[in-house]
Amino acid sequence: MLVSTKELIDAAIKNNAGVGAFNVTGLEVLQAIIAAAEEENTGVIIEFATVHEERGIVSLEEMGPIMMQYAKRAKVPVATHLDHGVEIDYVKKALDIGFTSVMYDGSALPYDENIANTKKVVEMAKPYGAMVEGEIGKMAGYTLTNDKELEIRDIERENFTNPDQAKDFVEKTGVDMLACSFGNSHGFYTAPPKLDFALLKEISDKTQIPIVMHGSSGVNDEDYAKVIDGGVRKINYYAYMAKEGGSAIIDAIQKEPDKAWQLHQLGVIARDAMKGHLRHAIQLFRNEK
Repeated sequence: MLVSTKELIDAAIKNNAGVGAFNVTGLEVLQAIIAAAEEENTGVIIEFATVHEERGIVSLEEMGPIMMQYAKRAKVPVATHLDHGVEIDYVKKALDIGFTSVMYDGSALPYDENIANTKKVVEMAKPYGAMVEGEIGKMAGYTLTNDKELEIRDIERENFTNPDQAKDFVEKTGVDMLACSFGNSHGFYTAPPKLDFALLKEISDKTQIPIVMHGSSGVNDEDYAKVIDGGVRKINYYAYMAKEGGSAIIDAIQKEPDKAWQLHQLGVIARDAMKGHLRHAIQLFRNEK
């Protein structure tokens, strides 16, 4: 069933848990997410990332309505979210489609401009009843900047979120959730991530709003409990899920190299592999102790 993002976040706060927010790049991915959520009887957020349209994978206009359809007919609560919107008009497209939350990412802009634009999005989202996520600090890894260039950022302390600036940003914009940089990175980690849990806790304590962790796939299982206890409520997850699907296809072809493989057969193999991977992630995010 389609629900508001707020409903899922509020439940996560009450239960000291995290909500899995999984990026959708195609039908097999979407089917895997919904099937995993239903089998785990756990609500999830399905996301569309602006960068996937920029890379020519699929457009918001194509995938957004399909995501809404799947959310409405799911047997568990499902919210829909726009990930890393870098243009205000693009964010409005997601709201018009019916997304229950949106992210405006002005982290590549000067601080004052990030505040001004994020505040506009917060006001714009109010009539839709949608939550708004903002970002302070510069997330490592591949990031789409506001001029639609792909920027590769290193995991450096200077890019980590400043707690006092985060507090100021939240007070001036009125955002509902905050994406932070504390050692996490988009995409694949070249070394085991070293997350600054003390910094995360300080950001959470000073802002008093739900924290969003990007670059969550690839993190050690034990660290999910730590970030959730530190205030993370929305956990963005994609790269390693997608890798699981790709690896399953490679394994199948290598086992039967002479088989006349068809695309739909490989799609099913990838979907089933991703579903199993996602079930494990959802279990971890529930933070049951």
